Amino acid sequence: MTGKVVERWKGRDMVAEGCPGKTLPDSFSIREMGAGDLALVTDWARREGFCPGPWDVAIMRHADRRGGWVGCLDGQPVGCVMGVRYDDSFGFIGLFLVRPEHRGHGYGVALWQRAMHHLRDVACIGLEAAPERLRDYGQWGFRPAHHTLRWSLPGHQLPSQRRPHCLSTAFPPGFRIVPAHAVSEPVVMAYDARHEATPRPLFLREWLQPSTPGDAVLVVLDEWGCCRGFARIRVALLPERECLGWRIGPWLADHEALAGGLLDRLCGDREGPVLVDAPETNPRAGRLLERRGFHPTSSTIRMYRGTPPGLPIQDIYGLACLELG
Repeated sequence: MTGKVVERWKGRDMVAEGCPGKTLPDSFSIREMGAGDLALVTDWARREGFCPGPWDVAIMRHADRRGGWVGCLDGQPVGCVMGVRYDDSFGFIGLFLVRPEHRGHGYGVALWQRAMHHLRDVACIGLEAAPERLRDYGQWGFRPAHHTLRWSLPGHQLPSQRRPHCLSTAFPPGFRIVPAHAVSEPVVMAYDARHEATPRPLFLREWLQPSTPGDAVLVVLDEWGCCRGFARIRVALLPERECLGWRIGPWLADHEALAGGLLDRLCGDREGPVLVDAPETNPRAGRLLERRGFHPTSSTIRMYRGTPPGLPIQDIYGLACLELG
């Protein structure tokens, strides 16, 4: 068995609200996501175009060991969801999907209800919604905050050459870029906490550890050794199984020039497409990305139930991932 069966969320005990007349069959159950589910869920996310990193789902699960679930029909996984509780003030729902051949039967609604039950007393819950799902989430009390744009830089086949325009020439004096391992972990975590709804040390500790060859985390330090920005690039699994790309996030910086320097260092000499999920409400991000040949390919809408957190959006150039904010 790959996860613990939660008996309360089984068959006749679940009625899919929002799906009139659908009482779920006894053959459907929901259990906690286990280590044995990670490869399958990662492949589902790849097929859906989420472009996950090879270890993203494992890190998300570790952020809240009780915050991931798999829906099963006759014991076989057919869908999943994550509802990560960072603390009593903030949680996030993501990685919410049902395999195409099993949609329309209420399984997704039941998974959604399970995540919402887990986060029932959290003051604010966030998520990234596809445009066609705004009304659905609105019925659960979620309200739109801003658009998030996915930007893509096409790949190239010349690893010995840097990409066009990825050449920082105006990095401000008094600042330097160093690998994350050269910086005390609490320094980076404190900087991240000032740019998020709530501190996320469990998630960030693993997220900032390179897990695949080519992954990198870079930090901007000022002349006093204070963190003024950081960013991570990781391998991304594209929908086309034979193709690999890259995703940048988080990507945070106090100044546009610092953000540009991080971007150039991270993606300048890598093959394959590079993806960034940037809040549309920070026009600096779009400006930097356009100058370097990125173009927007899709969009989602950040939504919140509860009072939205006050974030320094002008310093947020790229999200860690759409599934956890």
